Amino acid sequence: MDVRTLMQHLGHGVFSVDAGYVRPRFDAVHLVVESDRAAVIDTGTRDAVPRTLAALQALGIAPAQVDWVVLTHVHLDHAGGAGHLMRSLPAARLAVHPRGVAHMTDPARLWAGTVAVYGREEAEATYGEPVPVDPGRIEPLPDGATLRLAGRTFEALDAPGHARHHVAIRDDATGHVFTGDTFGISYRELDVDGRAFAFPSSTPVQFDPDALRATIRRILALRPEAVCLTHWSKVEDVPRLGAGLLRMVDRYEALGLASLAAEGADPARLLPALERGMDTLLLEEAAAHGSPLAPAELRRLLDLDIRLNAAGLMSWLHARRSAPGDTTR
Repeated sequence: MDVRTLMQHLGHGVFSVDAGYVRPRFDAVHLVVESDRAAVIDTGTRDAVPRTLAALQALGIAPAQVDWVVLTHVHLDHAGGAGHLMRSLPAARLAVHPRGVAHMTDPARLWAGTVAVYGREEAEATYGEPVPVDPGRIEPLPDGATLRLAGRTFEALDAPGHARHHVAIRDDATGHVFTGDTFGISYRELDVDGRAFAFPSSTPVQFDPDALRATIRRILALRPEAVCLTHWSKVEDVPRLGAGLLRMVDRYEALGLASLAAEGADPARLLPALERGMDTLLLEEAAAHGSPLAPAELRRLLDLDIRLNAAGLMSWLHARRSAPGDTTR
């Protein structure tokens, strides 16, 4: 493994490392280096851990010089490797949303849910079973909490909408925000003349359009010059991307409600309708952005997102039906 091909310097001591999940440039681990200390933001799956350690070594950072492992949220493509990585970083503390603490000290429920969806063999191959983190090494990150890295400050922003246990991390040295999945997904294959395309992630099981719109607006109000997404890394032109995300959240919501009205709540009918609608929506948006990719190539690139976003919409619709008017569940 040549770590130099997996790592990119984004400026100001920030580096992206390809986590090796799904395909190249799909899942990013971000490293922040300040003086001789480092922080890791999102860890990827268990299999990303050797890549992260190799990248730190290439940057001249020993394991004992890593002060923080910060999780935007506890979905396994972001946090599945956290416990494994912490075992190799003797001085590090793990920072996570207060709602995520219990999942890090005892990831059994997270793992059981993953096995239930994928089966044990595929879950092990795709994510690897997570291991617990010592509670004494965990720092909860409520809204407004700050972390210090050799004089550099990171501020936590409660960022629900994709998940209730989601935080975004503002870096005071740059004003940039590490947004996990809450400011959308943006694949470099969809860039057109240097302009990024981003779309919302409604993946299961806590999508909340009202909360997501509020989070996007909060990030926009900070006026960052760039945001760093887990899928995939640094993007600029943030006001344009944010406006597009807000419009597409509206479209997601309308798609969900129209599909429910047409098909009813039976998953056997509702889920295929949502998948068809999400396929049309994302291909239309990519084409409007100017993507030259043919529909078949776009579907290949977006197939996983189409299916997961549709499933997330179905979860939202079922939660909405079970508690009308309550969008916080």
